[in-house]
Amino acid sequence: MRILIAIPAVLALAACNVSKEGNAVTVQYDQNTAENTAADVGNTVQNVAADIGNDVKNTSDKVGNKDDGNSQANAAENK
Repeated sequence: MRILIAIPAVLALAACNVSKEGNAVTVQYDQNTAENTAADVGNTVQNVAADIGNDVKNTSDKVGNKDDGNSQANAAENK
């Protein structure tokens, strides 16, 4: 949960351009970079969530696929 609090700060830092000339330090905020970074993070999260969903579905399909064609024989053995 703490990472959710840090994400906006990290995105804001990623959008800053810092330059130093002599004794002066200039920090500029680039909104386009911030928007692109946020979109990239959103796409990555979406892809990870889709992968997790697919893995869960595949695992549930494997667990639910217990019929090996001998269900009557298996039922007789289990009595």
